[in-house]
Amino acid sequence: GFVVGHAGLYQALAMFAVAYFIIGMTVLSVCAIATNGALDAGGAYYMISRALGPEFGGSIGIMFFLANVCGSALYVLGLVEALMDSFGIPPGQKGGTGVHVLPQSYWYELLYGTVLLALCLLVCLVGASIYAKATFLIFLIVAGVLGTILVSFFATRPISVPIRLPNVNGSEMDNGSFTGFSLATLRDNLGGGYGVDYTTGQMMSFSSVFAVMFNGCTGIMAGSNMSGDLKRPSYSIPRGTISAVLFTYLVYNLLAFLMCATCNRILLQKDYGFLRDISIFPPLVTVGIYAATLSAAMSNLIGASRILYALARDDLFGRALALAKKTSASGNPVMAVILSWMVVQLVLFSGKLNTIAGVVTTFFLLVYATVNLACLALEWASAPNFRPTFRYFTWHTCLLGIAGCCVMMFLISPVSASVSLGFLLILLLALHYLSPSSTWGYISQALIFHQVRKYLLMLDVRKDHVKFWRPQMLLMVQNPRGSARLIDFVNDLKKSGLYVLGHVELQDLDTLPSDPLQPQQDSWLSLVDKLNVKAFVSLTLAPSVRYGVRQLLFTSGLGGMRPNTLVLGFYDDEAPQDGLAQHPAFTSAREEVPLGFPPLRAPTAPKLLSPREYVGIVADALKMLRNVLLCRQLESLDKAWELRRAASPAPTIHVWPVNLLRPDSARYADTCSLFLLQMACVLNMVRAWRRARLRLFLCVEAGAMPHAQEEKLRHLLKDLRIQAQIQLVPWDTVTHLHWQTHQGPPGGPAPTREEEEREEETVNFPANATQVSDEYVSAANKLVLEQSPVPAVRFLYLPRPPADTSLYPLYLHQLELLTRGLGPTVLVHGVSAVTSTQL
Repeated sequence: GFVVGHAGLYQALAMFAVAYFIIGMTVLSVCAIATNGALDAGGAYYMISRALGPEFGGSIGIMFFLANVCGSALYVLGLVEALMDSFGIPPGQKGGTGVHVLPQSYWYELLYGTVLLALCLLVCLVGASIYAKATFLIFLIVAGVLGTILVSFFATRPISVPIRLPNVNGSEMDNGSFTGFSLATLRDNLGGGYGVDYTTGQMMSFSSVFAVMFNGCTGIMAGSNMSGDLKRPSYSIPRGTISAVLFTYLVYNLLAFLMCATCNRILLQKDYGFLRDISIFPPLVTVGIYAATLSAAMSNLIGASRILYALARDDLFGRALALAKKTSASGNPVMAVILSWMVVQLVLFSGKLNTIAGVVTTFFLLVYATVNLACLALEWASAPNFRPTFRYFTWHTCLLGIAGCCVMMFLISPVSASVSLGFLLILLLALHYLSPSSTWGYISQALIFHQVRKYLLMLDVRKDHVKFWRPQMLLMVQNPRGSARLIDFVNDLKKSGLYVLGHVELQDLDTLPSDPLQPQQDSWLSLVDKLNVKAFVSLTLAPSVRYGVRQLLFTSGLGGMRPNTLVLGFYDDEAPQDGLAQHPAFTSAREEVPLGFPPLRAPTAPKLLSPREYVGIVADALKMLRNVLLCRQLESLDKAWELRRAASPAPTIHVWPVNLLRPDSARYADTCSLFLLQMACVLNMVRAWRRARLRLFLCVEAGAMPHAQEEKLRHLLKDLRIQAQIQLVPWDTVTHLHWQTHQGPPGGPAPTREEEEREEETVNFPANATQVSDEYVSAANKLVLEQSPVPAVRFLYLPRPPADTSLYPLYLHQLELLTRGLGPTVLVHGVSAVTSTQL
């Protein structure tokens, strides 16, 4: 009567259509999720938590619990209001007359509400079976009342209905008319005629009437809330929910038409209880109102208890809800029922219907929107195991349901909607950081997989351009216990590129009963989490380390995301140190060093890798056009201490872009030198290293116009947008040792051609060069070491290994001699162009 009285028949039918469209979309989502597997206690909470994960499930579960609690209080207060209309002593009278014997005041109404709530509690405590019987009895009563009302529209003769309206000075009288079926009455009621609501004194509008009407359509989850008590929830929920929605939609539309055709607008707008006046048996209408309201209150109370029980059983809130787990011998969650009853009792103290109604509807709409979101996520994830037997839905219906619920929330109460969303966000964040991990499966992982696969297919390596180049690292790790700081350093060096931790296990799968790498995977993933590095893990079995590294270089990555740079620790005789045990991530009392990694190799134990094989790995990577980084003494780099030092002087990064093992070719603009500059610049761009200063060393000889070389290098740095301080380093005394060795001892025999060729291959020099002596390499090492202040890390040029594999040990010896005592050092060899001066 309220809706059609203010909105008219056309707008009322439009309201019903819009409301039930939103509800219908949500029902389709509920049915899809309910038929996709075994459904347990908790209804909408169970659906959402198992689809969207514990964060969404827990936060929506709390909000759905509060919605049911407030809904139960709302219906109890509504029933009290109806009792006061029928049996309350009118305001201004001291004594009751006739049936009007119940005193009216805040405390009396609270007492009546408490008694009615206690009745609901008793029914819910007995269990779901008595609740089902009670609701079925109430259904029969309401159906009988509805039948009586429908008959009354045809059987009652036209009458004038006196209406008493509350007024400041008492009350005033007006007359409404029941005209029977009249075309004139129907024409008058077709259009809208919004007036003042006599109960609140507020002017009505389309949105305010729609908000009130929608409050009566929020019970579609009543059946799903009982999912734990149903024998076949996947069968009963879709059929019961769809039947209820269709039945109520038809009844609402039929009643709207009958009212508009038989009652004038005054009666509809000013007497919301007019059905009693036109009924052939008025007391039955009153009983129907009481029965329907009591049923709704019980439904919300038992729904709240089942949600609370499901939340407690999932342990999302720890000990806070431990009490709600207790059940009776028959499985009825009695403590959850009692706790829910206590919360409803607290809400009753508000005593105001209007205070609760907006919050209740907003919470319900938010839950409906999330159910649609859960179904949408499952559909978009395209997981093979999402195959509900109910197929009458698409992602379009889910999206329409979400949009409709969100629009309705803000249309009904913008303030309540904003507060509800804020509360949901707080719960989401709290559960994200505090709740234990679950084994339900996370829809976010399925969605991420779906999107990543799509974008990886779009990532075309043929469209790569040097100006968008980024380092994509494959770091080979023998034992993480001795490589914690190296792993962290390379994480800084990757510059939002791909980062893969590679490990080779020296075993033969033919001789093993199962794959030994699977049990290790979790230990490596836990390591990545605790070190807080953004890396993937790739493990392989191989007969040798070299073959294993080849496998990883060939197979690591996917599509356009493949490692372009191989990073190795340095091959030397230093005893490995367990840096993992001292790492801050593992020194907390709550953390333990992962037990999946074996102890470090003893200093006297043989190595798994020979010098020849180590250099062969470097040569293989260069043949495969991968850049190579060799990192020495990175475990001695205390990044936190280096970067927390006093602002003056700032930590420095020393860069030597010249091949120190080739003094006859001191070029700064070849591919390898530019790659070395790029890597040093990338490290300096990382937030943790932003305070550090790049210092570039230009090795000059007497008479070689050093200032011209410096200006040329400065111009190059400007073109590359690299900020670095250039420092000239005279190295005549160092190169003199090389040329002195080249000339040989006075009077000595001239080298044969075979010796010259062997010396040429040793350091990959031109035919007019000879082998670099240890004395020269030691002098170059001293030159690097003398430059002050002591840097946090040094970047040096890594020469290409010799073509003759028999010279690999000598090559490695020279690298060891060059970097001896330098502290954290990175030897760099680049094979690809990585710098660009273009826009």
